[in-house]
Amino acid sequence: MEANKIVVSLDNKEIVVDAGTLVGELAAMVPEAKESVVALVNNDAMGFQFPLTEDCRVQFLNTNSEAGMRAYRASLVFLFVRAALDVLPDCTVHIQHSLNNGLYGEIDHSVPVVEEDIKKIEKRMKELVAEDIPFERSTVPVAEARKIYEEQGFDDKLRLLEQYDGEQVTLYNFGWFYDYLSSVLVPSSRHLKHFKLRYYLPGFILDYPRRANPSKILDYVEQGKLFNVFFQAARWQTNLAIPDVASLNDTIKKGGFADLVRVSEAYHENQIADIASQISKDRDRLRVILIAGPSSSGKTTFANRLSVQLRVQGLQPVAIGLDDYFVDRDRTPIDEDGNTDFEALEAIDLELFNEHLIKLIQGEEVHIPTFDFMTGMRKWNGRKLKVRSDQPLIIEGIHGLNDDLTRLVPMGRKFKIYVSALTNLNLDNHTRISTTDVRMLRRMIRDNQFRGHDARATIERWPSVRRGEHRHIFPFQEDADVMFNSTLIYELAVLKPLGEKLLLGISPEDVEYFEARRMLRFLSYFHEAEEIDAIPSNSILQEFIGGSCFE
Repeated sequence: MEANKIVVSLDNKEIVVDAGTLVGELAAMVPEAKESVVALVNNDAMGFQFPLTEDCRVQFLNTNSEAGMRAYRASLVFLFVRAALDVLPDCTVHIQHSLNNGLYGEIDHSVPVVEEDIKKIEKRMKELVAEDIPFERSTVPVAEARKIYEEQGFDDKLRLLEQYDGEQVTLYNFGWFYDYLSSVLVPSSRHLKHFKLRYYLPGFILDYPRRANPSKILDYVEQGKLFNVFFQAARWQTNLAIPDVASLNDTIKKGGFADLVRVSEAYHENQIADIASQISKDRDRLRVILIAGPSSSGKTTFANRLSVQLRVQGLQPVAIGLDDYFVDRDRTPIDEDGNTDFEALEAIDLELFNEHLIKLIQGEEVHIPTFDFMTGMRKWNGRKLKVRSDQPLIIEGIHGLNDDLTRLVPMGRKFKIYVSALTNLNLDNHTRISTTDVRMLRRMIRDNQFRGHDARATIERWPSVRRGEHRHIFPFQEDADVMFNSTLIYELAVLKPLGEKLLLGISPEDVEYFEARRMLRFLSYFHEAEEIDAIPSNSILQEFIGGSCFE
């Protein structure tokens, strides 16, 4: 074969093309790529703008895939920022965090942004979609990238660029507008037909579809409590003067990591103490404390720290494990894939659980079962429990916010707490850090440390974990009495080296490789923290990296 030729293997054929052929040019040669927006090249996600430089396996993906929908969301942000600058020249767009089925952000402008401005931006976005403008990719010297960012007023990207040690930078342009997001993009704007933009004081919400139905925008559901937690996190970051990753890196570089840890942990402790105080004020009424949240939110450490603070308030909390109330294995529900569904509410013996709660609240003694996971059967080992009026019951589990779990306990006797790692730190103004990515990284490190699982296993199982969260946890989060944000602004600087070591163990032959590559690119922006001895033993982070005093 000629030296400048490469072999591309598709699902059912091989094609010989010139080295340097773009993924998009290859897509034009094969009918099955007609509606695709990205490709997996040797199990790494690439946009149509990428060149193929060696023999490779290629699989084309549309927006009902994780990689395709991720590219859709990133491209939609690119489209929005361009449209906002067209409508409001010299404005600054801040993409802040997810909210419901979209992204929340704010726009700094010479005058306050009003609903009419948002409507004009949405109209402009639709015009740009109709023009079918390509997203073009180029590699430029750092000096040229710096000049482009200066011309466009992107001070945040300039600060991040100052910490970059390479000689060239990858940029995308969408007509006159240049930017870089840590994700591949769709081929052109015509692929971005499905979105909705709404005014949400003082900013906006950009709704996008889900990959399960990529042509439908779901109805908006107000999440006022969740928004308030993100608002508090943003205000906290403003107080710390750490709005983005570049600022965090600067703090670490200047020797401020240990102080940042102390302040962050004190902030957590104040919040937990406040929650304990709320419960204590109603100690005669509140007998059941329910704690729920998605995977790797730090619920176990939170529950332990809350117990300590309740003791400070003169209460003596008692924890009850939901696992001991599992029904016998042969009665456990089966999910749509034919697997045993331990996350289903029906996997718990609700009748017995509620009977015991009612008796305990009324001062009766009960025999607590023990579930044997080896045999899949419930056992009775003579465990007895009786609680006093100053001993509230703490129940931690994914169904904690669902009233069907504790249906016999009146609403007024329960206190519900939603715990999640609601990350508000972003790479720059346009590139948010996904709270889901932070939780997956936490879980990956924890499962390797304590359960012997490698990173590949965590990534493989993550979609199933997420389905369970969307089914059993997120629909009930607004029913919580309080929400606790377990994220720590410094944590990614600690998780970086641990996560990188695990992710580098995933090979190009593994289907999880593209997720590993994406996470490695994400972690590359962070400076590693070296003073990890500054992290206290009761920190939520210790639940994942090891060394918790509650182990």
